[in-house]
Amino acid sequence: MKRPLPRTGRSTGLGLALRLSEVDKSFGNGESLTPVLRKTEFSARMGELLMLVGPSGCGKTTLLSILAGTLHADGGEIDVLGYPLHALSEGQRTEFRSKHLGFIFQQFNLIPTITVAENVAVPLLIQGRSLADATARAKGVLERVGLGSKVDERPSKLSGGQQQRVAIARALVHEPPLVVCDEPTSALDRENGLQVMELLRDVARDPGRTVVVVTHDPRVYHFADRMAEMEDGRIFRTLNSTEEIVATHGRH
Repeated sequence: MKRPLPRTGRSTGLGLALRLSEVDKSFGNGESLTPVLRKTEFSARMGELLMLVGPSGCGKTTLLSILAGTLHADGGEIDVLGYPLHALSEGQRTEFRSKHLGFIFQQFNLIPTITVAENVAVPLLIQGRSLADATARAKGVLERVGLGSKVDERPSKLSGGQQQRVAIARALVHEPPLVVCDEPTSALDRENGLQVMELLRDVARDPGRTVVVVTHDPRVYHFADRMAEMEDGRIFRTLNSTEEIVATHGRH
């Protein structure tokens, strides 16, 4: 029998979904060692859409990968949904992701040779659900994101905005409490980007879910409940309301 994942035995804090404390990460070795994260502090709350912004190379994607458990930190504590990711083995982190995480990529990463519904069903099949059950669930989620009529299409037949909606459905089909998004609108035009962010904002309204979005796209900043601004491997400022974000960055 598979052993359950170890828990921290403590809450991440009032309303917090995750907390990263004094996290370090470098790449390379010896004289070529390059620090990317430096004693980084980061947290996100349940029921919010939190944006992580900053210049290229500041460590945003590295931080996202660490909180998603796809990259191991060199030091610090990573407490996500009550699980100590810093203390889990690679296999345990893989199990954590399959049960608790939905990931939305910049380039959609859909499988071109299978249908839209089959693409969305993949996370459930990985969990061991039957094909019939997984496909039925996938079709229901596609209906929720406005693609109920596209379930039998191949991804190549869809627009970029529709493909990103399929990617969102795939990220949600197993009902993960944490959804992380890496530049979800950068490959989309303005209209489709705004539609995708409206959908993600609705997803984040679930009090049992957190959505973290890494973005360079100022057109969508006003969709965030909070914003963490990053530079040189650290969070240097957090804006704690949509009003504060708009006042600081304007509405594009």
